[in-house]
Amino acid sequence: MASMLTLLRSAATRDAAGAAVASRSAIIDIGSNSVRLVVYDGPQRIPFILFNEKVMAGLGASLSKTGAIEAGAMKRTLAALARYKHLCGEMGVAKLRCVATAAVRDASNGPELLRRAAAVGLEVELLSGAQEGAASGYGVLSAIPEANGIVGDLGGGSLELVRIRDGEVHEITSLPLGVLRLPEVRAKGRGALDRHVAKLLKKAGWDGVEPGLPFYLVGGSWRSLARLDMHLNHFALPVIHHYEMPAARAAHLVRVTSQMHRETLKAVPAITGSRIPTLPGAAALLSVMVRQLQSSRLIVSAYGLREGLLFEALPRDVRQEDPLLAAVEAEGEAQGRFAGHGDVIENWIAPLFLEDGAKWRRIRRAACLLADVGWRANPDFRSERGVEIALHGNWVGIDVEGRAMLAQALHSNFGGGLQVPEELTRLAGAEALRRAALWGMAIRLGQRLSGGVEGPLQGGRLDADGATLTLVLAEPHANLYGEAVERRLRNLAQALGLKHRMEVEA
Repeated sequence: MASMLTLLRSAATRDAAGAAVASRSAIIDIGSNSVRLVVYDGPQRIPFILFNEKVMAGLGASLSKTGAIEAGAMKRTLAALARYKHLCGEMGVAKLRCVATAAVRDASNGPELLRRAAAVGLEVELLSGAQEGAASGYGVLSAIPEANGIVGDLGGGSLELVRIRDGEVHEITSLPLGVLRLPEVRAKGRGALDRHVAKLLKKAGWDGVEPGLPFYLVGGSWRSLARLDMHLNHFALPVIHHYEMPAARAAHLVRVTSQMHRETLKAVPAITGSRIPTLPGAAALLSVMVRQLQSSRLIVSAYGLREGLLFEALPRDVRQEDPLLAAVEAEGEAQGRFAGHGDVIENWIAPLFLEDGAKWRRIRRAACLLADVGWRANPDFRSERGVEIALHGNWVGIDVEGRAMLAQALHSNFGGGLQVPEELTRLAGAEALRRAALWGMAIRLGQRLSGGVEGPLQGGRLDADGATLTLVLAEPHANLYGEAVERRLRNLAQALGLKHRMEVEA
């Protein structure tokens, strides 16, 4: 006999089936090195990944020698495409887009692959180098809206360089410098790669590019290099997106990848065995690009071509939404007890923190939107749950300090008070973490007073006059001021260095 939960879930699924299917999209990316399916669901601006799978098909492995996709790679790719098409049908994907890049574009038998993909029901878009570059650039902008610099998207068959600024893609060039092509160039001897890159940049009109710009790293091989750098430096937060390195680190990674044994590299978390052979070439190319472009620093983007394709298709007003706030709002609404809770809490505590700058206000709002995500957790571990969500959530549009402040705010909201988890001290300064702790304690007061609903906070407010923190309650809600509320008000006031009192307002 079906449980009540099963029956309720079944009814909800039937009622929401149309909406759920309509929101689900997928991209199949046929690259020079891998063929990948990513299925997305959730908010348009920053959808969640529902499913992600890749096959290292190696379509571009034989291009430099034969100019064609070899039979084994063709077979692996077509098998993956058939599987992916079937999975999309089973998952109820409403919008499926299949794209191919440099290997299929350059191979003499690329048209054959397109015909055989059509036979399994997939219409493949063959992207030009410019389209590929634009998508990569918009992918970075979708996750780092303020990005201003040069995107380098390193694939198996090509390197796309894209100038981004002011939320838009500008100059684009596609160079035949994919990781599968690099061994042949480097085999020509010392300095060959430098000379080859310089020649290609000059031909593309990129030899006089503005110096001193950040270089945004996209592509599996460069992300793997960044993970190696994290490992070598014992970085406290193993989240690849928005990881930064000094430009000089590129040359160091050339030496490291040339000296480390394969077994040592395999032991590095999140570096797959299939990526290891590409690392020395990827490091060498990165070092050359840093010198040629005179880059100021290296910033890793977890978002690239696939996310850029989604972003380009959005209406302009949706594209302008804040990706962090869109994501945390969706998460907060899914896990919270009451709809709209985060916005109500933010409006209620904001007058206490008028001196917060724009960056801190944004992180504070994110904390309010996530303020109810730990209510189902074991009460003894709610503060740890808050830290885990903030640090390890799949957020973009937020740097390391921002994640640490978000974690501290949730930690304090869920009972951690002014105590700072040791791991956060390595990610942000004391002033930032103390500020975030105060946000969390103010959120905690609002949560206890209101029970998480809107009504009790309406007509009430928090006032601080330099000596006293006053909780003002509308007369109809005066009896909500109990011992638990008084205790949290007192704790917040003490943290602010103030006395506390409650006042009823007619």
